[in-house]
Order: sequence, then C-alpha cells, then structure tokens
Amino acid sequence: MTKLIALLLILAMAIQVIKPLGVPGLRRRMDFWKIALIAFAIWALALVGRDLFV
Repeated sequence: MTKLIALLLILAMAIQVIKPLGVPGLRRRMDFWKIALIAFAIWALALVGRDLFV
C-alpha cells in the first residue's frame, strides 16, 4: 500500500512541475514541495496505521 501511495504522489509531483494542477494552494509550478509534505504525512500515517492495526 505504501508503494502505491508513493507512486501516485510522485506522479502528482511530476505533473505539478510540468503543468500546475490548479487546485487552491497548488497553482504555481514551485508548489510541488507541498505535495511532498502531504506525501510524507500520508506515508507516515500509513506506516503507523500498519503497525497499530496489524
């Protein structure tokens, strides 16, 4: 699951650099770092959740 999340978020970051997504907060190409922060948070939650619920 974490590999799928990582792949999707890397793809979103690449798309943001090529053509901005237009979502509020992600209107400029330089905003790809915000996706990286979101990706780190989701990845951390997935790892913590895996350890707690398995």
